[in-house]
Amino acid sequence: MFKNKHIVLAMIVAPILAIIAYFGVDLAVSEKALVAKEGETYKLAARSNCRYTSGLCTLANGDFKIQLRSERLTDSEVVIKLTSDFILDGAKISIMQNKEQPSSPVDMESNGANGTEWMVDLPAPTSEESALQLVVKSEGTLYYGETPATFVEYKTYFSDDEKSQ
Repeated sequence: MFKNKHIVLAMIVAPILAIIAYFGVDLAVSEKALVAKEGETYKLAARSNCRYTSGLCTLANGDFKIQLRSERLTDSEVVIKLTSDFILDGAKISIMQNKEQPSSPVDMESNGANGTEWMVDLPAPTSEESALQLVVKSEGTLYYGETPATFVEYKTYFSDDEKSQ
């Protein structure tokens, strides 16, 4: 079989053509990224780390990413730190303890001169249904998102094992 030059040539060329076809179809079919327009509103999608007790939550839309970190959690309040790669003009956040009881948004305070870090004190989440709603403004564009408040508690399996011993 390997003495036939047509088979050998096909075995060499076929993988190369497959790779070219893979990237060619991706280039032809994939959606082109659009630049955010001033005055428009864009939804931020919550990443998977927002669903777990990790202490971190990332919200993103394309290159625009916001990271929420639970700095301190007590029985009555939680301190949330927002970090962005882009300079923000302002940020508002609210906590919904349940779907029927939305709370009014609270202005976040800038934590530094460059406008990429923001802090806020919020009431501690009271149930599993608690959710955070966030709106930020950057260069005249609004970004909004909602995420479960599960991430505000930093808890690992390692710390659970330590408590049981």
